[in-house]
Amino acid sequence: MKQIYSDVLQFRGSHYDFGVLQGKRLKDSLSVKNREDQWKVRKPRFQIDAEEAKAAINRFAPGVWEELMGLQEALEWPIQRVLQEFGGYRVNYRKSGCSILIGEHYLIRNYDYHPKTYEGRYTLFQPTDMGYAIIGPSQRVTGRMDGMNEKGLSLGYNFMNRKNPGDGFICCMIGRLILESCADAKEAIAMLKEIPHRHSFTYVVYDKTGKSCAIETSPRGIVERETLACTNHFEKMIEENRRELTDSKRRLNIIEENRKHLLGAGDAFRLMNDTDKGVFSDLYGSWAGTIHTAAYFPRDMKAWMALGGDREPVEIDFGHWLNGEDLMLDRISGEVDTTIPFLHMDEGANWFRK
Repeated sequence: MKQIYSDVLQFRGSHYDFGVLQGKRLKDSLSVKNREDQWKVRKPRFQIDAEEAKAAINRFAPGVWEELMGLQEALEWPIQRVLQEFGGYRVNYRKSGCSILIGEHYLIRNYDYHPKTYEGRYTLFQPTDMGYAIIGPSQRVTGRMDGMNEKGLSLGYNFMNRKNPGDGFICCMIGRLILESCADAKEAIAMLKEIPHRHSFTYVVYDKTGKSCAIETSPRGIVERETLACTNHFEKMIEENRRELTDSKRRLNIIEENRKHLLGAGDAFRLMNDTDKGVFSDLYGSWAGTIHTAAYFPRDMKAWMALGGDREPVEIDFGHWLNGEDLMLDRISGEVDTTIPFLHMDEGANWFRK
């Protein structure tokens, strides 16, 4: 078993200052060094147009652009490199897993992906200039892989395919734009219909009123549907599905079959996080191993977080934090059954070797 961790980052202030703080922490870090090595092997199959990216980001969440400018100042990088790493626009994405379950007053999500991409940052950001406060793990620094905002809107996403990508945002930046700017599921659905999508994903949103929705998205279309569970296949845009759907349908069936036996959020968390229940995945080398299980409670404004399987979650009272009570927590620890190095904590988390 490999011991892993996520650093907890708390910040109240402007987007620009948040970017500066993150840039100072990232400078000369293992995350940056490993990403530099990764680009030596996997050349980007996209182009960066700084003005186009700026216009696209400012259309939905101008504070995020200010954060990128703060990162650029602290890192002292050309804007092209900042956007390549953290801009979230026109970037390829590999296959992954992920499962989502919604119950009474909670959304629980397994994040399944490759350790060499996991940056180990759990963020609480309360902006003083614009946009909503957000809690959740980051991806590519500015993006969010799941999370909840100060209005109680919770979000997670599941990968569908990389076929025929379009010009647009990748999933983690879309997650950030939604949480940054939308107060409820209705607003999130509307924004997802406007955002240009790079790849095909399903975004699941759940708000304080209890409204939930899965929005199937691709560069070619967007369809919404009601659901309380989601894995890695479309139910409506079936023409966009991958050929191999066996594992996705297996996990969805397990969730649906066990739903009626769940007595509450604790039981639901165990269904998702226990390694013997069939939803948690150990396929780390196939880009589909469960790295964290996150839960969000919009009514209570609390969040749970666990790294690896068979873990008791760390509970964070986001409501209290929003009222100015800092967390007495610097790091969340866990363990996973893999020897693959992690981007933020190990030398050699590159693609020179698998």
